[in-house]
Amino acid sequence: MEFRTLGIVGGGFVGKSLAEKVASKGIQAVVLERNEQTSADARQGLVANLDAELAKWGITQSEKKVVLDRVRFVADPRELAEVDMVIEAVNEDLATKKNVMALFGALCPPDRVLVTNTSTLSITEIAAASGRPDRVIGMHFMYPVTHSPIVEVVRGAETSDATYALGLALAAVLDKTPITVFESPGYVVTRAVLPMMNEAMYIVLEGVASAADVDRAIQLGYQFKVGPLEYSDRMGLDKVLAWMELMFRETGDVKYRPCPLLRKLVRAGRLGRKSGRGFFVYRGHERVEDTREEVLA
Repeated sequence: MEFRTLGIVGGGFVGKSLAEKVASKGIQAVVLERNEQTSADARQGLVANLDAELAKWGITQSEKKVVLDRVRFVADPRELAEVDMVIEAVNEDLATKKNVMALFGALCPPDRVLVTNTSTLSITEIAAASGRPDRVIGMHFMYPVTHSPIVEVVRGAETSDATYALGLALAAVLDKTPITVFESPGYVVTRAVLPMMNEAMYIVLEGVASAADVDRAIQLGYQFKVGPLEYSDRMGLDKVLAWMELMFRETGDVKYRPCPLLRKLVRAGRLGRKSGRGFFVYRGHERVEDTREEVLA
């Protein structure tokens, strides 16, 4: 299938990054936000992201212009009615995602495939709300979508072979390596990474080592590009907490019980990079050195 226009529901971090990736591959993207103001804010956020890449020589001025020309931000769901595929990238909340599926299940032609971008939730349950569960598939795009090389492709109980094939086709167009996953809480990536992030937080809580040294040890010892605590900051500590709480409820396994330090930081509004401070301090998208003594426990 040739993808000409993709609809993206949600202009948050993942939605904007996905729109940028889609546009860079020559595909038009229509990004739906809640209202005109949040739509305008999302566009400004995309401009800021592109400017940050431009400053690091990651893209050229002409590439920035091409992306902006191909991405349109809207506030009316009907603008997505005739796109080739709808991808929801709203908050990791089951009720919200089900509402999106119900809306576009009614709005789009019956042959359209709907994609849910979720890292932990049940594809089967989300798909059921659409009224066309055979035409729904999960695709967990890793953030930032512009640079991450993989996508988890998750089949629900009713996902058809044709829908699965379309998911693989989209992954190929976006230069993603697809990881086929059978529905299970957390799939592969989230299920594997959360216990490591949680344990790193406990090490800091217990005073074994500082956050910086914990990250440095794991990053250098295992050749990771970034340590688990900075990665948590990048994801958003509130989001990490929500993932852990969901996994703990779904599995009952204590390895997913959130570290008290994580709860403390979230309650204090230290949500990571998006708030400017989490385990570390950030200015814009960049982590900066902080000479203040860490008082986290």
